[in-house]
Amino acid sequence: MTVELDGGSLTPEGVAAVARNDEPVAVTEDAREAVRASRTRVEDVVEGEEPVYGLNTGFGQLVTERIPNGELARLQTNLLRSHASGAGRELTREEVRALMVTRLNALVKGYSGVRERVIDHLVALLNEGIHPVVKSRGSLGASGDLAPLAHMALVLIGEGQALVDGEQLRGDRALAHAGLEPLSLAAKEGLALINGTQLTVGLAALAVVDAERTIDSADVAGALTTEVTMGTTASCDPAIQNVRPHAGQSVSAANVRSLTAESEIVESHRNCDRVQDAYSIRCLPQVHGAVRDAIDHLREAVEVELNSATDNPLIFSATETDDRASGTESVGVISGGNFHGEPLALRLEYVRTALTDLAAICERRVDRLLNPNIQEDHLPPFLTENSGLQSGCMIAQYTAAALLNENRSLGAASTDTTPVSGGQEDHVSMSAQAALNARRVLENTARVVAVELLCGAQAFEFVEELSLGIGTERAYERVRERVDPLTDDRPLSGEIETIEQSVQSGALASSVSEHLHDNR
Repeated sequence: MTVELDGGSLTPEGVAAVARNDEPVAVTEDAREAVRASRTRVEDVVEGEEPVYGLNTGFGQLVTERIPNGELARLQTNLLRSHASGAGRELTREEVRALMVTRLNALVKGYSGVRERVIDHLVALLNEGIHPVVKSRGSLGASGDLAPLAHMALVLIGEGQALVDGEQLRGDRALAHAGLEPLSLAAKEGLALINGTQLTVGLAALAVVDAERTIDSADVAGALTTEVTMGTTASCDPAIQNVRPHAGQSVSAANVRSLTAESEIVESHRNCDRVQDAYSIRCLPQVHGAVRDAIDHLREAVEVELNSATDNPLIFSATETDDRASGTESVGVISGGNFHGEPLALRLEYVRTALTDLAAICERRVDRLLNPNIQEDHLPPFLTENSGLQSGCMIAQYTAAALLNENRSLGAASTDTTPVSGGQEDHVSMSAQAALNARRVLENTARVVAVELLCGAQAFEFVEELSLGIGTERAYERVRERVDPLTDDRPLSGEIETIEQSVQSGALASSVSEHLHDNR
């Protein structure tokens, strides 16, 4: 399906479809008209004598330097060249595609002043599979994600490097692959291409999709652990949630109830003498629910940011601006700070912290499955019949603990700021680093969830003559389709990775959800 871009309706799912599934993009005619109108306003300004930032001045602290009209194209080209100074690993294919589609959607909103041919070149890059080589580090998340976007934009002028069918080519050769000539940039276009939050929001959009899949899988893993440890689902009773009606808490509690419906294990000890379960089981709705709320908070910001104009200056019609504006700005051209990534940075930090805590509670449940000092009587030490001779799942918990420690070691990026550009840009958001950190934490957390699913399925091998719930039974089956029961020691690394992929792709949670729907 073609993802239509109009500057106002792009979703995280749309970003993921383009980034991961290579769905083609198209720009609506209304958006094209907005682009054309915005470009006309830029050309009107260029014909005047007034200095306007980004159109006929230098950048950053060099804003006071007036550039002659004959040098405006060179100014924009120099901007791309000088700002393509990133470092570190290269962005992955899906990260580059997320960067491109989000920048394209911001441009077609019609406040950036680029020509329609710039839009067409970006559409062609996405649809023809031309992926600029982009360094991942260099953005401060204010003045936009300048360095990464500059690496992307260089390909449009025939410079830089791009991957085409697995081969790395110079920009002009990559464009030729799609039958395109390099662009000669006009006034404002270089700045419009690189001045925005698109690395941050592209990564954040993918993170929203992945985090929602991960928390759904964590609910499944927690429900399975609750059953095989002979825990109670009473803590998920609606009455408890109704008197503390946080949205996420109610969702996770309802999920556990659905997953464990018709469970013979739960029914077998409904009136047992255990008074309470450990917090990692009893407080699952509260902890998982808080993580859900954090992810929802990020989604809200991402959906706004995906459909926002985030470069500087922005080009408005005369009727859109405050006629009391004064100073050196031309009517309709306003310098501001929509490129500042703080609205995303702070929520990305929130989600990074929330996912770290999700990994923490999952790891504690893994320990309850394995630890002979706190296990239920029916479970053998480390879930192996021959403990001592065999180590069973012991080291899987080590891996979960190591991943959790790595999550905890990734500090808050957005609370730091380093002034740049001679002090002109004296407060930056570090939103791109916050997004990169959140992405890393998300991957680690999915691995910890996979460890819990692996151990939960193994624990069920020691539950005699009692069935799981409708949803947890399906989860057990999906694990067993990929991983055999552990009867003797073997490397578990590949098996953890296999289940992790099922968590990250959403395949496990989707399969369980569909099974529950079919059995209502």
